[in-house]
Amino acid sequence: MAATMLTRADIQALKDYVAGPGNFGQNQAETTVRLHVTHSNLKAEFIELRMDLHMTTEAVKFKLASHCGTLASEMILHLKDSSGKVVAVLAEPHRKLGYYSPEDGWVLHVIDTNPNSLSARGWLEDTSKVQKYVMSDADYDARENTYRRHKAQKVKEDPEWTAEKELCMRRGIPYVTPTQKEAVEDEDYQAAEASRLTVGSRCEVNPGGKRGCIRYVGKCAGLPLGYWAGVQLDEPVGRNDGSVKGKRYFECPLGYGSFLRPDKVNAGDFPEIDEFRFSDEDEI
Repeated sequence: MAATMLTRADIQALKDYVAGPGNFGQNQAETTVRLHVTHSNLKAEFIELRMDLHMTTEAVKFKLASHCGTLASEMILHLKDSSGKVVAVLAEPHRKLGYYSPEDGWVLHVIDTNPNSLSARGWLEDTSKVQKYVMSDADYDARENTYRRHKAQKVKEDPEWTAEKELCMRRGIPYVTPTQKEAVEDEDYQAAEASRLTVGSRCEVNPGGKRGCIRYVGKCAGLPLGYWAGVQLDEPVGRNDGSVKGKRYFECPLGYGSFLRPDKVNAGDFPEIDEFRFSDEDEI
């Protein structure tokens, strides 16, 4: 007998069944409750932490300490219902959690009473406060298998090599060498082409067929006259971080930003390319 192949509809139906409301907590013990945890100093939330109703307040605090970094002795615990109302303050260390009759989805809010706590003032979340290792150019040059060495080797083999050109080759897309720019004297150059572009729309830019999102449409000081489209690309094959000669037009990581003439940008249904996507024949 041939094996039965699952269709997309079968897989979606299975997902809907597993995630359905009737299956919430299907593997959950009768004495287990799932609580969300928030913290007075942290933006992060801990979703559906499993707690046993027989745990004492002291035991609950010790468990939470391993998640949020606040010492059990420096915690005040508020239990909130699904509407956000505080229904109890867990102050007695030996009283069991079940005494407060918590339900799945309720919130335990941790208040850190130590003004010098590790979590205070963003020390556990704000990475800008942490001293980072910076490698010198000499140390980087001494390493093997770096991008700098890779680029130097590629340029040696092909003086016109660019990351964009290699990306096109890998995708099997013809690479078009940028033509020499003509002098523009019209301040409204490509205004009509720019009018069809909307900030926030997905797009594909040429040459190269790169995809991204339109972040800016307008004129740019520091670039030739006329209208420009600022695009945040899906991959780091751009030239900037959304700024031109020190003036910022939009925010994006370095290497993801690109400014192009509007006629090089096609807005439409251009989802991000999944390099590892499978065809229908690969699904089971």
